[in-house]
Amino acid sequence: MAPAELRDLAIDIAREAGELARRRRREGVALAATKSSLADIVTEADREVETMIRARLAAARPQDGFLGEESGEGGGTTGLTWVVDPIDGTVNYASGIPLYAVSIAVAEGTDPERWTVLAGAVHSPVVDEMFSAARGEGARLGSETLRVTQDWPAGALLSTGFGYDPSTHAGDLATVGRVMPIARDLRRGGSAATDLAYVAAGRLDGYFERGLQPWDYAAGSLLVEEAGGRFVRPEGPEVGRRLNLAGSARLVAELEQRILHNP
Repeated sequence: MAPAELRDLAIDIAREAGELARRRRREGVALAATKSSLADIVTEADREVETMIRARLAAARPQDGFLGEESGEGGGTTGLTWVVDPIDGTVNYASGIPLYAVSIAVAEGTDPERWTVLAGAVHSPVVDEMFSAARGEGARLGSETLRVTQDWPAGALLSTGFGYDPSTHAGDLATVGRVMPIARDLRRGGSAATDLAYVAAGRLDGYFERGLQPWDYAAGSLLVEEAGGRFVRPEGPEVGRRLNLAGSARLVAELEQRILHNP
């Protein structure tokens, strides 16, 4: 399948998954477990939505690989890997904050450090917004073409996030202090996939965050790149918590300089 066809499949499944997540939210959320910390939760809906996505992909593309936040890896024979976050922003979702998204991407390869993302979709079910991209075909919100912002005369509107490990918070707050001189304001939405989609749409000028997992950024990174921006994960002193940067090429370079080279 061409990247555009893979994108369309991702869109269809993300829309169905988003409706299931929204329906389960209305019915009431049951917490299933905690992961890295008490703050890092998983709901029964996360697991149900991922199971549905995995089943739909298995029916449509049975030979492809799979990497999901909740159910892990599944090998394939085609060289393609579907990368899925069923509910990105689970804490928001569980708390009734209507900022969460379904993120589905497909990449050529199995190693996140080397793969090439071919297509992806980020669906925000509460506001019914579908962000999508196919490599070489651009990024879209519905049928509208997206472009990252190239200038920020009043200062850059930036977004970030913090890890669940309390021991990392001081470092994250110090990073905020280093970027604020070029910022108009800072947002902390709680969904990396949504933040990256908003950068692609020009709603945010840039984004920075440490410690993302492949399912957090796979679809969003392609959205940013196909909207004319850059998504990079530069090496830094905290190897276990790689920095993730998104925005225009100029803004990404400025953020990288301030965060990594001006401690």
